[in-house]
Amino acid sequence: MNTPHPNNGKPFIVPQPIRSDGAGGPDYGPRDIMRDLENPNMFVPPVTDSGLLPNLRMSFSDTHMKLNQGGWSREITVRELPIATTLAGVNMSLMPGGTRELHWHQQAEWAYMIWGSARITAVDQNGRNFIADIGPGDLWYFPAGLPHSIQGLEEGCEFLLVFDDGHFSDLNTLSISDWFAHTPIDVLSANFGVPASAFDSIPPDQVYIFQTRVPGSLESQEVQSPYGTVPISFKHRLLAQTPLVTPGGSVRIADSSNFPISKTIAAALVEIQPGAMRELHWHPNNDEWQYYLTGQGRMTVFGGNGVARTFDYRAGDVGYVPFAFGHYIQNTGTETLWFLEMFKSDRFADISLNQWMALTPRELVRDNLHVGPELLDALRKEKWPVVKYPGQSQGSK
Repeated sequence: MNTPHPNNGKPFIVPQPIRSDGAGGPDYGPRDIMRDLENPNMFVPPVTDSGLLPNLRMSFSDTHMKLNQGGWSREITVRELPIATTLAGVNMSLMPGGTRELHWHQQAEWAYMIWGSARITAVDQNGRNFIADIGPGDLWYFPAGLPHSIQGLEEGCEFLLVFDDGHFSDLNTLSISDWFAHTPIDVLSANFGVPASAFDSIPPDQVYIFQTRVPGSLESQEVQSPYGTVPISFKHRLLAQTPLVTPGGSVRIADSSNFPISKTIAAALVEIQPGAMRELHWHPNNDEWQYYLTGQGRMTVFGGNGVARTFDYRAGDVGYVPFAFGHYIQNTGTETLWFLEMFKSDRFADISLNQWMALTPRELVRDNLHVGPELLDALRKEKWPVVKYPGQSQGSK
């Protein structure tokens, strides 16, 4: 079915749920054609898909946007993606001077700065403080229970927050304004040793995000603690790391081995060039929570007993892979695909299908899979997280 495209005059092909092997049939509606175009491998699953797996994809574009003076936020928790029990994510933006108020969580907070810059502050249980500026590609991590804040600098910022509990909600955190508003004034007066009138203008409810001036330089904002600063930095410069480069892309890993404070969340920043893929693999330590930063791709998740399902992902989407399920991520677009892999763990760990086969007796692999030298000779004992081979197609449905 061809209809004129309003933008460029070229034929607009309306997709139909018909696979190249003839399976399926036309869908005459009602339907959301633009949505079907964004999800070609869900609309027409590959012939290798089989059985049922729960939904493993959610877009931040389909979530509730909380708007405040000074910024906005939106979140993906088990409410939006029920399978994602280990981690939850918040996408937040702050205007210049926009401030996520002084607050703390029952969960640890891990963050990746997408663009712009922010100032973060924190204090630990021993009265040691931390103040730092965060730029693009930087991480921060606040252990559970430690109070902190985030403030947009000159150009504002946007970042991803990840919490080590899928049931977490950023709207149910512990905030200083909320506590003040729900504490008797005479108690506040007694606690701080000031007249009750000192609290005449406190906010009546939680402010969450508010607008104020851009702070001065780090030096001008320095607060000396008699107990010193935190002994282990809450900040890590992920993009400053030397990446592991392989044909088709690169990987940077941040876990407790090089970001020591990050005890409950490990992560990898993965680059996949057009025509390349994150190799077939699985993770032996926990579920995987993904955030797609740029580009588009597809992932087939294999769950055993003949069950497999393919999903399409775009920038701003969250993906999820249950513990130890096999999968890959393939770049299906024309631009580089960047995404984050995150785990509720103190370390990053993966097992390469290629490497496993290469380090297993050759005859055993041959007899198990009925394959010959063409494949066996190509196996690699070294792990390549991202692979790309000249002339290889992206497969067919």
